[in-house]
Amino acid sequence: MIAPRFARKEAVANVTALVMGLMAAAVGSKNCWTLAEHAGHLTPDKLQHLLARAKWDAAMIAADVREMVVAAFGTDDAILVVDETGDLKKGTKTVGVHRQYTGTAGRIENSQVAVYMTYTSDKGHALIDRRLYLPTSWTDHRERCDEAGVPAEVGFATKTELAAEMITDALDAGVRCSWVAGDEVYGASPELRALLHDRTIGYVLAVASNRRVPTAAGPMTVAQLAADTPTRSWQRLSAGAGTKGDRLYSWAWHTTTEDPGIGQCSVLVRRNDTTGELAFYRCYSPTPVPLAVLVKVAGRRWTVEESFQSSKGLTGLDQHQVRTWTSWHRWTILVMLAHAILAITTAEQRAHETTHPSLIRLSINEFQRLLAAGALTTERTLTRLLEWSLWRRRHQFRAQACHQNRRSQT
Repeated sequence: MIAPRFARKEAVANVTALVMGLMAAAVGSKNCWTLAEHAGHLTPDKLQHLLARAKWDAAMIAADVREMVVAAFGTDDAILVVDETGDLKKGTKTVGVHRQYTGTAGRIENSQVAVYMTYTSDKGHALIDRRLYLPTSWTDHRERCDEAGVPAEVGFATKTELAAEMITDALDAGVRCSWVAGDEVYGASPELRALLHDRTIGYVLAVASNRRVPTAAGPMTVAQLAADTPTRSWQRLSAGAGTKGDRLYSWAWHTTTEDPGIGQCSVLVRRNDTTGELAFYRCYSPTPVPLAVLVKVAGRRWTVEESFQSSKGLTGLDQHQVRTWTSWHRWTILVMLAHAILAITTAEQRAHETTHPSLIRLSINEFQRLLAAGALTTERTLTRLLEWSLWRRRHQFRAQACHQNRRSQT
């Protein structure tokens, strides 16, 4: 698929070896050394050259990955989900590294932060774009950026501005979607909301409890709206299926008086009936939609977390040992390519598989294990590999059923 993007056959061979290594379950920590060893190279020089100095355009590969994911999972009501994630790093030389808050550690740590975007629909989901966040400790020191190979035209941009760039690029490329979802970082941005109003793209963006919204009774915080909601107005709906069954919450929906030009703005409140915890969302829809649609979009926001978990755990998104701007963009897009291949082929297999009622559905982790073992191991038969796969899935089904039974009894 991406071979035409490379002028030399050696580069094609090296990128194939790197992507195959990223998808291999047998490779633990994934970096140029371990991937080169897996590929049978004598040294990591070929892969390091591919990431740092070889002539190819990561932006063109990114467009290919986006096109591949949308072709596989595309629907008119698909959702673009934006979120940031951090990779813990040591030292000060890795591009973008800074002492900053990262959800990965849950505290301020020396880390590198990037904003990613997942494309999600009923058919599946995968990462389709990313932007590296550069703090002012980098953008205010040009010599530091020059040393890391940061282009001269790159300046400071907030995380919401980076998200807006990715959304704009996707919409300009004709990506099929109707919604954008994100956490409180993105819900707090009036500029991002205005962009989506202008493009008539709906959104369900989380906001903090103290955010004020215009209502018929005057400006109110979203927490006040929740407190004033009559008991009869709460509706219990599922935000989607999770590993432990349907994620059931109570929801309240309030129309606001904000004028987006076209469509309607509102506030959505989610209540966990077990703990009483509340979550709040600012919503916009270009055309009238029922509450269940907004609830579904809110529930799909978690697909970006699943994308982070599987791309880090399976294909090594956070395991790189690269320092420069160019090598970071090349590493991340090749990881996203490997992850997208796994996600798409897993979804295709699910569509053709007649699942036995005693098995959970095929997971991307299980498919990677089968792919890696079948492609790289000759000592075990295909029959034995499938027997192990069925055993694992049957065991996981029993564990899931037991958990759901305990939950229902409670």
